[in-house]
Amino acid sequence: MLSFGERSRRWPGVLALALVLPLAGCATDADRPDATPPSSGSPGTSSGTGGDTSSGTGGGTGGGTGTATAAPGTREQLRVDGDVRQYLLHRPASTPASATADGPRPLVVAFHGRGADAAELRAKTRLEKAATARGMLVAFPEGLGHGWGAGTRATKQRPDPDLDVRFTEALIKHLIRTERADPERIYVAGFSNGGSMALRMAAERPALLAGAASVSGQLPTGDAAVEPTGPVPVMVVYGADDPVRPLAGLPTPPPDPEEPILPTRSARDTAAAFAQAGGAGEPVTREEKGYDRTVWRLAADAPGGDRRPDGTVQLLVVHDAGHTWPGSTVPPPEGFGPVAKAPNATDTILDFFADPGPDADLAPGPGR
Repeated sequence: MLSFGERSRRWPGVLALALVLPLAGCATDADRPDATPPSSGSPGTSSGTGGDTSSGTGGGTGGGTGTATAAPGTREQLRVDGDVRQYLLHRPASTPASATADGPRPLVVAFHGRGADAAELRAKTRLEKAATARGMLVAFPEGLGHGWGAGTRATKQRPDPDLDVRFTEALIKHLIRTERADPERIYVAGFSNGGSMALRMAAERPALLAGAASVSGQLPTGDAAVEPTGPVPVMVVYGADDPVRPLAGLPTPPPDPEEPILPTRSARDTAAAFAQAGGAGEPVTREEKGYDRTVWRLAADAPGGDRRPDGTVQLLVVHDAGHTWPGSTVPPPEGFGPVAKAPNATDTILDFFADPGPDADLAPGPGR
């Protein structure tokens, strides 16, 4: 088995493949499952007046009801910055008897990869099944043009590089208001370009989140750089043999006429940047079944760290894995590499969200 360092140095050899593969982590149109049908009614309607963040679903069990007995999965809309944005919402199933006893629910916002959509990520991760079984709301937002503005550089396709940050912030606030999402338990996750989007939210809005996770996504760098600004628990899950977005990053990505592919830090430098922003000490690494786990323990007194007194940043480098979601049963597109059976990224991420605190045997405190 290759060492961590040996795996990290292998990425230049696969750059030729990256030149012809899109940065996606997604299926082609033929590979993607059909999206959940929208609720009955006009799909282009939205409600609300005079504001930039109004919601509508076309009727039925759409957003705004906040009822615990609503349908577990619906297609919703939210108007932000003049655009009607779409997302899939999954609610935990509950009985009328338990509805009144239910309190605020944790919320996971999950971003699909570039070229994909919400239904593809839902099928790949089965996140809504695992999360709703834990009593969590799950929102799968749809990116404009099947992608996300994960970097700070304006492009021809995305002249406003902050548009998706504002949309995500508005979506979270909307779900807190209408679906009883718990403002103290808001999480973001994503795959590939969507993973980078989740990391951007964690970097720029750490006080909004209780945790973030990225699979096959890294922090943008160069003129699109995203810098962490405060402490937040973060997990980065990465395939050791990713041929699309290598473990060591892509500092000089190939051009793409449809959507510029952003330069990125390595997976380890991505995690380390969040650790540094959280005042973490030196990391500890150990090999586990199927992957290597590196853990930084966040400082309890880090600036801006009033949300939780402790937590960790973790990097999981998955052996014999490509640009894929570990544990998924959905075959990846050709050329994206193998799917590892362990760990199950969905369960691992949700376990981390539930308890991002330090492992006493693995994560020494700062200065220890």
